[in-house]
Amino acid sequence: MDESLNAIGEGASALPTEADHPELAARALELLQAGGPVVVILLAMSVLALAIVLAKLWQFRMARLGERRAVHDALALHRQGRDGQALALLDGSANPAAQALARVLRGRRRGLPEELVREEVQRYAAGALEVLRGWLRPLEVIAALAPLLGLFGTVLGMIAAFRQLEAAGNQVNPAILSGGIWEALLTTAVGLAVAIPVVAILNWLERRVERLAHEIDDAVTRLFTVDLSAGLDDEIRHAARPYVVPAPAGE
Repeated sequence: MDESLNAIGEGASALPTEADHPELAARALELLQAGGPVVVILLAMSVLALAIVLAKLWQFRMARLGERRAVHDALALHRQGRDGQALALLDGSANPAAQALARVLRGRRRGLPEELVREEVQRYAAGALEVLRGWLRPLEVIAALAPLLGLFGTVLGMIAAFRQLEAAGNQVNPAILSGGIWEALLTTAVGLAVAIPVVAILNWLERRVERLAHEIDDAVTRLFTVDLSAGLDDEIRHAARPYVVPAPAGE
């Protein structure tokens, strides 16, 4: 028991304390000064990327992109001829696929031509997808520029290191070159640290928007073809019945 308490005490003493905070801040400031203005720019880009990602996550959450049950239940109610309940169910969902489906049901109940209804749904879907794609381009720009800025900082650092080495003349000190190299590589590391998570999150966000576009197209197509599908199912069931050879008239 005493040994376990001692181990816990040793582990707690290894954690950063208030006395260590000034040292950590000083080390961070030293790294920032070593990286120069390139690291400052990269840190500003990372803050901007984080703000955009948080805003997009909140936007996707409010749009209920993962909510698909309302669309499936509304299609089932429409097959049963209960369009009023289907519309009430769709109106209670913020999912763009549900809202697009509600527009189709309203257009068909008003007797509008199918071409006009499809154009209205396409207009709404294009607008909704454009809103969800908003601010994804700045993330793409940050993901592309961060490694390039890091490489640019590395090139500048290497130039400064070799200039110091040239100024040293015959009194060459390896510490001058090694110190300049690690300071130069620092910008590349920071650039990659900013770009890698931004690229991963950007691809995930774009995949969510693409999936929503497919869901809207699938739901609208299923609603327009539900009557045709029901008729085809009846024909298939009728054709699947066994054919009975009629008996001769004399028998």
